[in-house]
Amino acid sequence: MDLYQSIVALRREGRKGALATIVNVRGSIPSFETAKMLVRDDGSIVGTIGGGCVEADVWQAAREVMENERPRTMTFNLNQNPKDDTGLVCGGTLEVFIEPILPIASVYILGAGHVAYSVHKIARLAGFETVIIDDREAYANRERFPDAREVIADDFERAMTKVEPDENSYVVIVTRGHRDDMRCLRWAVDTRARYVGMIGSKRKVISVYSELEKDGVAREKLERVNAPIGLEIGAITPEEIAVAIVAEMIAVRRKIDAQRVASMKLKRSGERTSNTWQE
Repeated sequence: MDLYQSIVALRREGRKGALATIVNVRGSIPSFETAKMLVRDDGSIVGTIGGGCVEADVWQAAREVMENERPRTMTFNLNQNPKDDTGLVCGGTLEVFIEPILPIASVYILGAGHVAYSVHKIARLAGFETVIIDDREAYANRERFPDAREVIADDFERAMTKVEPDENSYVVIVTRGHRDDMRCLRWAVDTRARYVGMIGSKRKVISVYSELEKDGVAREKLERVNAPIGLEIGAITPEEIAVAIVAEMIAVRRKIDAQRVASMKLKRSGERTSNTWQE
């Protein structure tokens, strides 16, 4: 299996990796510009950028890139650093760009109404795969969501037993009623999903949390929920609300500081905000 096939396989398996590429060369080095090395999440590698201490340092940096999910560039001056002289190089400078290879993020959209439809459309454009769940076949069907990875038309309780969000997953709860939202949230907080968001006003959120706590759901689990969902951009229409929701998901995917995200959610005034729509 060559390097590119290995990248495809990693993503299909929901695994991480980091791709190191020599992007600039001055002088003589033990490899060539554009040489690539893939470091997989189990530490194994495919390809090479020349071996020696340079490759060892890049391997270590690649592990950090996987963890941080952010790219970085490393510069090696082989003329001045004795540790890089392995007997294989004549001296020179090279720059290595290391980029994360991440699984395709999946968003589980619970609900298939107007907001859900728009979230699906915008999330797809932003690079997410979507799984649609609703108990109404008239809404949850392939004609309505032809490019979703999966469409499940079933009672929410049964449907949720058929899926298992992992740490690369996002859960968006936008059902047509408080009762279904509550059932879905009870399930979602026990998943490994990176992001859980629920639509609704501040009053609704407080009410749902109160009921779930009475049912034994720990407050710590509810603290990870993004509710009211989405960044505050003054959204009113389903399409605008979907933009606010996907923007918040992107902030989580890009690991924007949680305090910065929170600050973007504190500007709400009143109850008619981007989180109040009910399907």
